[in-house]
Amino acid sequence: MVFGKNSTMKYSAVIFDLFGTLVATFSSRKYKNLLCSMAAAVGASPDHFSRLWLETCNDRWSGAFATTEANIEHICHKLGLAAAPQSIAEAARVRLPVVEESMQPREDAADTLKRLRTAGCRIGLISDCSMEVPLHWPCTPFAPLVDVPIFSCTAGIRKPDPRIYRLACERLGVAPPQCIYVGDGGSRELSGASAVGMHPVLIRVPHENNDAHRIEAEEWQGTRISKLSEVLAVAGLPGQ
Repeated sequence: MVFGKNSTMKYSAVIFDLFGTLVATFSSRKYKNLLCSMAAAVGASPDHFSRLWLETCNDRWSGAFATTEANIEHICHKLGLAAAPQSIAEAARVRLPVVEESMQPREDAADTLKRLRTAGCRIGLISDCSMEVPLHWPCTPFAPLVDVPIFSCTAGIRKPDPRIYRLACERLGVAPPQCIYVGDGGSRELSGASAVGMHPVLIRVPHENNDAHRIEAEEWQGTRISKLSEVLAVAGLPGQ
């Protein structure tokens, strides 16, 4: 096993989830308000639009819709709405800044990633997300700090499919047992990571609840941390 610059490291790679992990949770109330604004833009009932938006979550995260506009157009068709292209574009425009805002790093995120990299640890990302996320990714502070980002919407697979974890490992050049996987437990991601041989770590930051992105969440009885910097000790970084 190769540990990089620091021979005391237990693992040679750490793979992170994005929402609720590297970035803060996204409140259900804020998410509901966003969907109401999108529905208003196309003249749809907020309840009906929100229901179909949530029902198309798997398609959106698996890359079935090439753009947000395509997803909105699909919903309008299902609702029998003949929304004008400019209305669909406006609904997508309303969503974009909210997604970008939600991708702001946690307070200790950048420092944690930098310290892992300095110790010779490779950094990966696996995120179940829609197309706005990889489009905005190069503009985030994460881009130069993450060696291998994997987005479900471009990979065509999502957690907990074992293929998405193996894809990250292949691109990082490490075997699953050499990897820590850190996530908030949505999408049954921790069980998925464990199934391929990774060491899963649940992150739950105190006072953060009601996350709109934590879908198919699981209760995890394994390793837990309450802030990102605690993963340094899990990885075996000296002095932690």
